[in-house]
Amino acid sequence: MRNISKNIGKLLLGVAIPLGASAITLTSCDDFLDQKPMGQIVFENYWEDRADVESVVYSCYSGLLDENLMKRLFIWGELRSDNVIYAKSANDINIQQIIEENILETNPNVTWTPFYQVINRCNTVIEFAPLVAERDPNYTESDLAAHIAEVTWIRSLCYFYLVRTFRDIPYVTKPSLTDDDIDKDYRIPLTDFKTLLRQLVTDLEAVQGDAMRFYPPMSGGYTRADNPYNSSRVTVCAFYALLADINLWLGEYQAAADYAQRVIDFKANVYREVHEESPNSVRGVRLYNDKYPLYTEALSGSNTCGYAYEANFGKGNSLESIFEIYDHDQSKENPITQTFIYSWQDANKRALCNVNPDLVSGAFTDANKYFKYTDCRFCEYFPVPVPESGIEIYKFQYAMASFTLPTQAGNTPSVSYSISTYSNKGNLNWPIYRLPDLMLVKAEALVELGGEENLKEAFEIVSANYNRANNLNDGNANCLKAEKYPDQEAMRQLVREERHRELMFEGKRWFDLVRYALRDGNNQDLINTVLPKQQKNANRIRIQLQSPNALFWPYAEREIDMNPDNIKQNPAYITNETSKK
Repeated sequence: MRNISKNIGKLLLGVAIPLGASAITLTSCDDFLDQKPMGQIVFENYWEDRADVESVVYSCYSGLLDENLMKRLFIWGELRSDNVIYAKSANDINIQQIIEENILETNPNVTWTPFYQVINRCNTVIEFAPLVAERDPNYTESDLAAHIAEVTWIRSLCYFYLVRTFRDIPYVTKPSLTDDDIDKDYRIPLTDFKTLLRQLVTDLEAVQGDAMRFYPPMSGGYTRADNPYNSSRVTVCAFYALLADINLWLGEYQAAADYAQRVIDFKANVYREVHEESPNSVRGVRLYNDKYPLYTEALSGSNTCGYAYEANFGKGNSLESIFEIYDHDQSKENPITQTFIYSWQDANKRALCNVNPDLVSGAFTDANKYFKYTDCRFCEYFPVPVPESGIEIYKFQYAMASFTLPTQAGNTPSVSYSISTYSNKGNLNWPIYRLPDLMLVKAEALVELGGEENLKEAFEIVSANYNRANNLNDGNANCLKAEKYPDQEAMRQLVREERHRELMFEGKRWFDLVRYALRDGNNQDLINTVLPKQQKNANRIRIQLQSPNALFWPYAEREIDMNPDNIKQNPAYITNETSKK
């Protein structure tokens, strides 16, 4: 056992996971805030007691905070979409090439190493934690089951990102313990797209019953509604969300709708319970249609909007949050905002991405095809007034945005943007799943199921989210009109448009476009959506994107070299004889 412990120590210290990250050794929930450097962990006694398991479990979370992993959430999910363009003041050829659909196998941003490093940590817990249950009488079977559920979810999330990005990938469930093992263990055949998605469903459903429902509250007066542990650690609600999302990709629409409904019910129950016990803890939350607990844009009695943005993206860990990557230590700037949006630490370092001008054209008039003049999200996502060029992404850049909506189209509101103490110079949380996301997952699934009742419910869901975002009450003349969406195709388009508006810049858009293309059986809508932002080589890009293979990314040259017998380059990216075949 001592030799295994040494190998595990070597693994976590950087041989397999060269992150410079920190693990968290704890015996109580509050200690989750106290991160210890890896080097302070004594590996000679590893896998002897509960604390040993907890250290590696929390290293799985710290792995999600790795700069390279977090950046890929945005790179893979946003850069190829219609949301962003390359900032003229930027200086990163690798990012520019991705945005301009010139993605090479040598581009460092296509490597998948950071995700497999986290997967390896999760596999380590699953492999060795059962030994501790045999040795430590204080480490119960229920403790073991909860930890395995926790890391199974994290592993599945990592695989879900990988499979949506690359399609067929290696699926590994055993940990690599030494340098030599790492190279050897990943030289396996690839698991195909749908087979892997189905495997993830199987993995998650096998352990979801063991997941924590709630974590003990932090000190400081937190409740179940805003306890950071309940959104920055894996709960049963996170299981429901991931299972809903995977089933949506599989085309298992009833399962997707059912799991999404579990999320909605879970959050509604939390709201009702906490509201009864401590109403101030859910201040500003309204139960839309008596079903959907969402923060209002303007607090009761106020005309000033922006409260929902502050709760969800400024403070974070809100009632609406299901799972978000959260730096408890609050010692670093968010690498996504720092790199692609804005750097608070260096005002001279400009972001790599700007807003696609098409999104803001005709702001606050009927000429804007995305946002009605009453939509608070416009003021929260973009600078107001909108500059003529170099439009920065304001979502995530500021902690608060305060404004009064115009009473008629054509008027530009006055918006006050500010940063506050809890945002720690741009160190914002990064959302993975929020309640509106899962509401729209259910709406999408219902539309695909079809039928009058399903379409009616889908419209209700979209309307609730839209009304919140536009600060509207039911019956207002600016509410969505059901008669404008009389059939499945019209409702399908409405759901897609609302999902685009709600989740803009959250690393979801490219994946959504890929899912739509796979469902449609062709890439034409995707091409029509993303091509207008391209300022050059439009004909080449149009031809390139017509291939189904172009929906996915190239395998990195390094990955092919590591596993040449099993990984062959995506045909969409073989352009000359030097490309990996």
